Amino acid sequence: MADMNLDDVPFAGGIDADELDTQPAPGFDASISRARDADAALVAALESRKTARSLAVPTDDAKVRQRLRQLGQPITLFGERRPDRRERLREELVKEGQRREQEGEEAESVVSEESEEEEQEEEFFTEGTDALLRARQSIARTSLVAAKARVARQRVEATVPLSRIVAQRKALFEPLKQFTSLGSQIGDTRPISVVRFSPGTSTPEGSGRLLAAGSWSGSVKLWEVPAAKERATLRGHTEKVGGIAWHPQATKGLDASAANLVTGAGDATVQLWSLTSDRPLATLKGHEARVARTAWHPSGAYVASASFDGTWRLWDVEKQNELLLQEGHSKEVYAIDFQDDGALVASGGLDAIGRVWDLRTGRTAMVLDGHAREILSIDFAPNGFQVATASGDDTVRVWDMRALRSISTIPAHRSSVADVRFFRAADEGAAARGSMPDEDKEANGDAKARGENGDAPAAGATLQLPRSGMYLATAGYDGFVRVWSADDFACLRSLSGDAGKVMSVDISPDGKYLASGEWGRTWKLWGVL
Repeated sequence: MADMNLDDVPFAGGIDADELDTQPAPGFDASISRARDADAALVAALESRKTARSLAVPTDDAKVRQRLRQLGQPITLFGERRPDRRERLREELVKEGQRREQEGEEAESVVSEESEEEEQEEEFFTEGTDALLRARQSIARTSLVAAKARVARQRVEATVPLSRIVAQRKALFEPLKQFTSLGSQIGDTRPISVVRFSPGTSTPEGSGRLLAAGSWSGSVKLWEVPAAKERATLRGHTEKVGGIAWHPQATKGLDASAANLVTGAGDATVQLWSLTSDRPLATLKGHEARVARTAWHPSGAYVASASFDGTWRLWDVEKQNELLLQEGHSKEVYAIDFQDDGALVASGGLDAIGRVWDLRTGRTAMVLDGHAREILSIDFAPNGFQVATASGDDTVRVWDMRALRSISTIPAHRSSVADVRFFRAADEGAAARGSMPDEDKEANGDAKARGENGDAPAAGATLQLPRSGMYLATAGYDGFVRVWSADDFACLRSLSGDAGKVMSVDISPDGKYLASGEWGRTWKLWGVL
């Protein structure tokens, strides 16, 4: 049989082999073109978003309006709030930059036609008052001392054998696994939005610790625990109470007639309360919208409030005036908390972004960018370098400020995580703020006990390991309260409420109880029977 050249054999369809690579299927070019266009649009959108986030946009609303007018845009839209207007300016600046690039012009780099020096001052520096300067100096002095002592103690604790740590961990976690419902108490006529235990173990009369429960009705009630006896009703707010925080020394020796409690509510006010009156000692005004959460500085001299006006504010407790108005979130600010050393404050917003601020300088120390939805609660760990954020994306993220990143994402609930709280032991309050208890100093010797040189404890010495920060509790809209280990973030206990949303949770200073605020107008107490 003669040899046959396959190149000479036509295919059944009449297409030569040479034509196979050059003749595409019908519609092939159109599909490729559409895919390329879609990819180009996606890349352009991503680049546009990246450019928008890098733009410096003024925080002053008057300057935002002025810049919008220069761009030929309406200075305000119906129902538009200040954060929304700022975001609209950001989008318009991106569009303007793209237009100029297409025309071959140099893209505009910042937000105004002012000089570079003025832009730098506007974005990175705003002149504060003398009172704020003095507050920053005071915070720096106290926080540096506290941080030095905390780090010294942690160096000593790092020398403790692992077997001791494991034994203490087991002893601490075992009762938590037995927690169950101890009772439910009707707290108000509307949902209980926030619950917080007093830091001391008992009231001045020795009748038991106090639990403050805030309601959407605007009232705050003080309850004696575990008796669940109503102690007082604080009447001052006219809208939803969202924030409650105790003075660090409340029910631990602080005068009951002094400011022991701070609250914030939907009436845009922050109020200071004593334990001897049902009327506020002072009402702090300045916010333009609902106040969500409040926090008390470890020094006891300042309080902070987060608001739906897109800001958080720092207040002087003694002089009862505003020290700092801080912007930085593109939407409502919902959560606020101080680090135990007192140097840092963390804020979380409905823009899904958290920020850690250095109170001593006013600068942002870290951006907590990772949640897919709003941040509803934030809490610093007692170790001083971790912070937990609870979000509407059903997770809790734990961030390490030394590594500047998230170290764990806890799939905490099947619905929004409304609250997160680390355990803080009452008898370790001084240690948590950075000073070492006297018994540890005596046991370990001066320099070695402080660990200033990283030395191990003296021979035969016994260091009392801290319990604070070893676990945390979360509350979710799925109706559960859960307790988590703070080292491997394993779930230790899952507690079911009345099938309604759990709005808030807190841990008593002795670790014997959990309290939860419920959508169903009740608060519940959890512990070991």
